[in-house]
Amino acid sequence: MKITAPPEHIASILKKLTIEGFEAFLVGGCVRDAVMGRPIHDWDLATSAAPVDVARLFSKTILTGEKFGTVSIVIPDCIVEVTTFRTEGEYQDGRRPQNVEFVTSLEDDLSRRDFTINAMAVSLEGKLFDPYDGLKDIKAGIIRCVGGPNTRFSEDALRMFRALRLTAELGFEIEPDTLQAIYANAGMAARISSERIRIEMEKTLMSKRPEIAGEMIMVGLLERYMIISGKIPNGLELIAKLPFEAKLRWCAFAALLSDRRYINSAADLLNDLHLDNKTVKACLRALAIEDFPDDRTGIKRLLSKTDIDAVRCAASINDVINGGHALSSIDEIIASGECIELSKLAVSGRDLLELGYPPGRELGETLNKLLEHVLENPQCNERDTLLGLVENRNL
Repeated sequence: MKITAPPEHIASILKKLTIEGFEAFLVGGCVRDAVMGRPIHDWDLATSAAPVDVARLFSKTILTGEKFGTVSIVIPDCIVEVTTFRTEGEYQDGRRPQNVEFVTSLEDDLSRRDFTINAMAVSLEGKLFDPYDGLKDIKAGIIRCVGGPNTRFSEDALRMFRALRLTAELGFEIEPDTLQAIYANAGMAARISSERIRIEMEKTLMSKRPEIAGEMIMVGLLERYMIISGKIPNGLELIAKLPFEAKLRWCAFAALLSDRRYINSAADLLNDLHLDNKTVKACLRALAIEDFPDDRTGIKRLLSKTDIDAVRCAASINDVINGGHALSSIDEIIASGECIELSKLAVSGRDLLELGYPPGRELGETLNKLLEHVLENPQCNERDTLLGLVENRNL
C-alpha cells in the first residue's frame, strides 16, 4: 500500500531522532489522511525521546506542553510539534488527564488515542503500525473507538463531537457501540467550553455533509443551546450547496434553527458559541432584510442600500430556508461589474455642479435618481447618456 511521503522538513526531524537512537513516527490524523490520499495540513510526530532530549537535539525549540510531553521544533516558515510516547492518568474534567506517564512503547501510546483510524503510525521508511485495525475501519468507512467507547468519551467528552465531525468530513458512519455510547454520554458535553464546541461545529459545517450538525442536535450534544433536542431539523442538507465560507454557513445554520424554533434566536446561538463579532453582526443585518427580492433589479437595489456581506448572508439564509438560488444571482451580479452604488456611476457630484446644480439636497437626490435609473437600465451607465438625462430633466 502506497502512503503519501512526508515533506523533507518532517522527514529530516524523523531521521535525526532515529539516528540518535530514538524511535520516531508519524501518528494520528496525518497517517489516516496519508492512507486515504487526502490533503495533509498538520504533521503529528511521536517519539520515544523525552522532551528534554528533543529540546537538546534541535537548535530552536519551544516547550509548548512539556508537562504533556510536547515540544515545538522551530524551523524556517514552520513549527513542528513532537510528542513523547505517553500513557495518561485519570481525567477529572472531561477534557485533559491529570497527569501523563512517558513510555517507550509505541503501542502503549497508540492505545490512548480516540479512534482506530487515528491510532496508526508510520515510520520514516514507510512501515505502517496498526495495532487496532484502523486500516480495516478506513476501508469499511467506520468510526470506532480504541477500546471501550464509554471510557474514551468519559476521558474527553469532545471526542463525541469529533466522531460526528469525522463522519461529515470523511463520509464514514459511526459503528453501533460507539454511537450508542455517544447517546449515553451526551450529557457530558455540558463540561466542554463553547469555544471548543464551536471549532468542531465549524469544521462540520464547512464539510461536504454539514447536515451532520443536525445529528449533534439529535444525540443531545447541543442540548444546552437548544429549545428542541432529540431530532434533526429538516433543511440542513441545503447548507452543502453554499460556498465553503464559514460566515455564510454559520448564518444559514443559525437562521434555519431559529426558523424551525429549535433556538430562541440566531444571534443568541452565535454569541453563545463565541462566534466573532463580524459574523454575528452580518447575521443580524441579514435577518433584518425582509422579503428577499426575487428579481435582478430588486437584488441590485438591495445591494445599493446594504453592505455586500449582509446581503450575501441574507441570500444564504433565503436559499437554505426557502430552497432558492439568490446567492448565485448576487455573486453573478457582483462579478458582472454592473453599477450598484453611487461610486460606480459614470457621473459624479462634480459633473452636476458643473451643470449648475447647487451643492446640497437636490444634487444628492439627482444622483440617487440616476443610480435608480442605472439599476433598471445598466446599459445607460455612460457619462453622456446620464448627463443627457439630467439636462433634459428625464428622471
